[in-house]
Amino acid sequence: MSKFFLLKTTANQERVVANLMEMAVKKYQLSVYSIMSPKEVKGYVFVEAEGMEDLLKAIRGVPHVKGVVKGEVGFHEIEHFLIPRKAAEQIKESYKVEIISGPFKGEVAVVKRVDEAKNEITVELIDAVVPIPITVKADHVRVIDKTEEEV
Repeated sequence: MSKFFLLKTTANQERVVANLMEMAVKKYQLSVYSIMSPKEVKGYVFVEAEGMEDLLKAIRGVPHVKGVVKGEVGFHEIEHFLIPRKAAEQIKESYKVEIISGPFKGEVAVVKRVDEAKNEITVELIDAVVPIPITVKADHVRVIDKTEEEV
């Protein structure tokens, strides 16, 4: 039966730790089943392993690991990180976004409306001479700035 553990790491080095651990797990064929570094949790990495011994072998010599948090983590504590969220749920009106796909790729726009059900947003291009609303898939934009736009 696998258990979940929590590693304390240097902030913004979670991905580095996870990648180096993955290499160690493969090299030494350790019983570590998953390594998760959610964006919302800074300075920590979740690890699913057979036991503490395999975890300690996986982190031996890995830079930026500050230690293992005492005790196990219950699955109910990490379950919400595993449920995929639609891109539209994370975007709000007045956010400044860059269109990363389609005919308007590279254009910067302001979000005017969000349709979570369809996972679409309506934006207006900032550099356009005449503001024309354009509807794009929420997955086709990248949020640049979450502050309120001046009107």
